[in-house]
Amino acid sequence: SLRAAEKELLPGFHEFEWQPALKNVSTSCSVGIINGVSGWASSVDDFPADTITRRFRYDVALVSALKDLEEDIMEGLSESGMEDSACTSGFSVMIKESCDGMGDVSEKHGGGPAVPEKAVRFSFTIMSISVLADEEEKEVTIFTEPKPNSELSCKPLCLMFVDESDHETLTAVLGPIVAERNAMKESRLIVSMGGLPRSFRFHFRGTGYDEKMVREMEGLEASGSTYVCTLCDSTRAEASQNMVLHSVTRSHEENLDRYEIWRTNPFSESVDELRDRVKGVSAKPFMETHLTLDALHCDIGNATEFYKIFQDEIGEVYKKVNPSREERRSWRAALDKQLRKKLKLRPVMRMNGNYARRLMTQEAVEVVCELVPSEERREALRELIRIYLQMKPVWRASCPAKECPDQLCRYSFNSQRFADILSSTFKYRYDGKITNYLHKTLAHVPEIIERDGSIGAWASEGNESANKLFRRFRKMNARQSKAFE
Repeated sequence: SLRAAEKELLPGFHEFEWQPALKNVSTSCSVGIINGVSGWASSVDDFPADTITRRFRYDVALVSALKDLEEDIMEGLSESGMEDSACTSGFSVMIKESCDGMGDVSEKHGGGPAVPEKAVRFSFTIMSISVLADEEEKEVTIFTEPKPNSELSCKPLCLMFVDESDHETLTAVLGPIVAERNAMKESRLIVSMGGLPRSFRFHFRGTGYDEKMVREMEGLEASGSTYVCTLCDSTRAEASQNMVLHSVTRSHEENLDRYEIWRTNPFSESVDELRDRVKGVSAKPFMETHLTLDALHCDIGNATEFYKIFQDEIGEVYKKVNPSREERRSWRAALDKQLRKKLKLRPVMRMNGNYARRLMTQEAVEVVCELVPSEERREALRELIRIYLQMKPVWRASCPAKECPDQLCRYSFNSQRFADILSSTFKYRYDGKITNYLHKTLAHVPEIIERDGSIGAWASEGNESANKLFRRFRKMNARQSKAFE
């Protein structure tokens, strides 16, 4: 009976059909785990190609995820007072897609085939299901994912042993997924729910990508580029001068058009002029992402920036010209020692979410202030963090309009105030430069929330926390202590 239960939970168990049939996808429903490179011609390479990726077929996985929610869907229908038999069509499903690379997933002591030591995971989450009944004009939402950032709601679709920076291999492996996704946009899924066949349309939003992945998928230059933002055309210098007033202008279609201009150079311009015309789009956009900012990496990026500000303030950089490396090192050591002593915060090699959350608190700033010599600088730091803590819930909350309406209303005011302090008191750090996530935090949050209703709910966190599970299943406790059993 356990076997039977498992079969039902894995994709490839339920019957379904598409109308019209999906282009370039086989009609068979009972597809389990497939070789992610099926259909490739094998080539002589460094590692056997049939070991690098395993995946589910996208439509089969979606059906399985929908069937998991069958009870919730039926409940939602009855709660909204819909006649069950009247709602057989008009369902639309909103999907969040996430994709993230993971470093160092080597077997600790396994004799498997030789594969690259990096992996990429692609997964999706069903965010909400709504239905437009036959004679109604307004859609009714019958299901909303209560924990959009839990690894439980985040269904893995494809696991690949590929380095996320190896653009060619990554796009080749994700190619079939993109093709299936595009085919599904044009078609409706018919699957039995609560004993009746019902039809579903899918809307895909690729929002669970960190900035590196977005830039790779959308054909933009890497994140050190002068084009600081994946949402607008601002350059780093402009973004540091005008920190707040920008609007979201980029889009997948526009990136495709710009790539064409880059490729053909219709006005025969020099490289610099051409690059300025296409605003840093210099590769072919491969997969459509939904423009947003990733709340988790926003936390991490901003905390990294503050960590550096703290060091600079301890060393009173605003008075000095170029401090030496040794001086900088000593300030960092002082900061780490203080944080460890007072907050039990151990230094980390690379900033992570947990460290970021603990560093960006009022108490952490008080601790840092003990090392800052001048009182007015201490006040400025406290004020910065105070405003930051006012702003943060807005892009962390799953539903800011419900959870923190006051902070949402004041966001633009707060970000303006924040920018004023940075450009006056901390001018030495923001003269012609600003970090990517800080720019997005200050300039784009209200607009995205107005459009999507939330930033936090669409973050990459579910996928990131499932990375831990992946490590666990590979018996690969890379980041833990080496205790001998």
